[in-house]
Amino acid sequence: MTAILRLESRKRIRSSVVLVVVFALLSALYFSMFPSIEEDIEALMEGFPDFFFDLFGIEALHTIEGFIAAEIYSFFWVVLVGIYFSYVGAGLIAGDIRGRKMDLTLSNPVSRESVVLQKVAGLWVPLVVLNVGVAVIVYVGALVIGEHINPVAITMVHLLSVPYLLVCATIGLVASVVLDRARSARATALSLVFVLWLLDGVSQLDPEFEWAGVLSPSRYYDETAILVREEYAYFDAVILVGAFLVLLGVATVVFTRRDI
Repeated sequence: MTAILRLESRKRIRSSVVLVVVFALLSALYFSMFPSIEEDIEALMEGFPDFFFDLFGIEALHTIEGFIAAEIYSFFWVVLVGIYFSYVGAGLIAGDIRGRKMDLTLSNPVSRESVVLQKVAGLWVPLVVLNVGVAVIVYVGALVIGEHINPVAITMVHLLSVPYLLVCATIGLVASVVLDRARSARATALSLVFVLWLLDGVSQLDPEFEWAGVLSPSRYYDETAILVREEYAYFDAVILVGAFLVLLGVATVVFTRRDI
């Protein structure tokens, strides 16, 4: 009953470890930079236009919390890891259909609903490996350079990112059950996640257009507010969980009715 889940879980181990290593290298680079530029950050900030800070949600860059939020989480975590989950989600179904593996899977006594749910459940591996691994790297990295980051804030910035990443994954999943080619599904999914993030950032530059970003999942995950101000938006996390369940339900219904 859980063969698909076990298989999907094993498939995600290697890529998850590779991503943690990449984040470790990036974190080492940024942590090594912070002590030398800490005193000059305000002067450096004056060289950037105001919209740049609004777009990336940058504030308190002179503090280790603001610096890490801007350099690691605002782009690498929210955008690149979000794109990674959308990319993985987009290959869950379309990849097997294109490779004719889905025919073999469905020839066994397993429902289509179970196939979708087990494949999505297999994402627990990158969710755990990335969130635990990067959280430890960031916390230890701050200690190494003589800085201190509230461990609760670090924990919450990763815990509250889980619903956001799941939404990104199910955006890919919907593309995976709608489109026939895995390549097309992946391109569509990662493009959607990036465009929605960009829309959220651009919409906040003008109060009149702020409403335009309400459909973006990144609107409901503010890494800077968590790390710098220690503000934990639980209601926004609930909204993301709801969006995840809706997208999962849509993908499941479409796949169960699809002719393969």
